[in-house]
Amino acid sequence: MKRWVCRAALSLLVAGLVASASGVTAHSAPTPDRIDDVPGRTALSFMHTPSGARVGTANQREARPGLSIVKLYVADYMLRHGDGSPEDLALGQRMIRDSDDSAASQAYAKYPQSIDAIAAEYRLTGTRGSGFWGDAVTSTADTVTFLEAKKTTDPASRILEWMATAAPVAADGTHQNWGTGRLPSVTGTKWGWSDLGPSVVASASFGPDFSVAANTYGTADQHTGDVLGAFAEDPASPPPPVAQDPIQELIDRFVPLLITPR
Repeated sequence: MKRWVCRAALSLLVAGLVASASGVTAHSAPTPDRIDDVPGRTALSFMHTPSGARVGTANQREARPGLSIVKLYVADYMLRHGDGSPEDLALGQRMIRDSDDSAASQAYAKYPQSIDAIAAEYRLTGTRGSGFWGDAVTSTADTVTFLEAKKTTDPASRILEWMATAAPVAADGTHQNWGTGRLPSVTGTKWGWSDLGPSVVASASFGPDFSVAANTYGTADQHTGDVLGAFAEDPASPPPPVAQDPIQELIDRFVPLLITPR
């Protein structure tokens, strides 16, 4: 079964390359070719959408402080299972675009079951709610699962729209320009950070053909460094041109992702 999956996924990647070479617009996902170098303070998960290939750090399924990342789950429940009121829509926008804690508190007070319900629906095994949304936990693997589900089954979700139009500065004055949002080809991001106690930060992003999430016991600068260090040497530079032997290039780049144990 694993060999069949690898071959099928590789065929999809080759087909994408052929389309690109034929003049069809293609988006290039960043490649986590240095994920083994990520320090243990950071958990990181990545999924390549066309192939379904997943890769992550050894601690990617660890339940960590959910921070404002869990606002994604609260907003999803509210949008699909709430009362459909204009108030809910406004709260959702403030939670995701502005990372507004007050909006999250109002939404969670109204829908205290939201995080656990979404965890059950999407089978997020490292995600659990709490009496206060800020005390909930999730894993980077769960967040990537959630984002990929939204992209494939609910691509018109307001959540993806709000992530794609996130405010440069959050409601509390924090600049939202770090972590996974710094990777190439990212089109939407949600950030999270701790206000009390030891510093913990997180970010989760998606692009046309991938989703990625990371959580760091440390500062935003450390988080960004760990995230960028897992990918290309210069993530800000454009993807390299297609090599003379594109099929071999794809094998070299993606087969390690495809055979990584899930």
